[in-house]
Amino acid sequence: MAKVWTRIRETIERHGSAALLSVIDAAGSVPRESGARIVLQPDGGFFGTIGGGRLEYEAIARARRALATGRGPAEFRDWPLGPNLGQCCGGRVRTLTETFDEADLAAVRRFEAVEMSGAFATRSRLDADGRVARVLAPRPDAETRQSAPNKTAFHEQFGEANTPVLLFGAGHVGRAVVLALAPLPFTVRWIDGRSDQFPPHVPQNAVTVCTNDVGHELAQAPRDAMIVVMTHSHPLDFDITAAALQRDAFDFVGLIGSETKRARFSTWARQLRIAEEKIDRLVCPIGLPQIRGKEPAVISAGIAAQLLMVRERASAPPLASPATQPA
Repeated sequence: MAKVWTRIRETIERHGSAALLSVIDAAGSVPRESGARIVLQPDGGFFGTIGGGRLEYEAIARARRALATGRGPAEFRDWPLGPNLGQCCGGRVRTLTETFDEADLAAVRRFEAVEMSGAFATRSRLDADGRVARVLAPRPDAETRQSAPNKTAFHEQFGEANTPVLLFGAGHVGRAVVLALAPLPFTVRWIDGRSDQFPPHVPQNAVTVCTNDVGHELAQAPRDAMIVVMTHSHPLDFDITAAALQRDAFDFVGLIGSETKRARFSTWARQLRIAEEKIDRLVCPIGLPQIRGKEPAVISAGIAAQLLMVRERASAPPLASPATQPA
């Protein structure tokens, strides 16, 4: 759940109060990582998940009791994921439950404004009333990372650091890809020179750009952007793909098409004296090869899965060298 503070603010405004259930520490095999959250409403509704199963059922029940009691101190709880909980994961989760009402709206709105700009971190501590007081932090340091959350200070992260995607082409598959990426950790810049091809409404993580100046778009793109090309024109596809490969800055340059299309594009690229190692980086056909359907929704599912895999590889910590690996 990316917009935690927006959900809290909306719930308070509509229902008068809200609860926030957070995973603030996790070890071993667990359903969700630290930072997973649920926002609860007084009427029993909620947003988000901490992994489902008995853990989520019991944690939500406790959070609902706290919400029914009213605004009060924070509650920490350890959950061993063993036979007593009916889950055999074998790990351990620590949760934090907080309650909010109209008295907290000013602080909630401040964090909501920060959250709208992307991921952020806080240093959090318990105040004299046992409630969580937060201040913005540039990044976690060793002390806050290692602090046990049941002490007086700990570190939290909110929001998601979305990966930018430049999607060229607003045809049927382009629309399906935008919808497939809507709930995922991507920010989509959807580019086409035909203004009438864009739908009247797009997901919150997407922005439409009507332009034929694809060179400018690529030049302004961040280095961690992923490039996805699926326009209505093969020559335009080639121009965009060639420019993206020549910039040599992107982790992923993908082109919709067949092996035959890739071979033809590779020949054109060699005629432009694009280096062979750059041509080899082109992903075409795009999407997971195990997904063979040609319907736009099926193609987009394979593309979304592929982009997630590339994103995971890009964010994974480097492997230790043999000399530095633990014995």
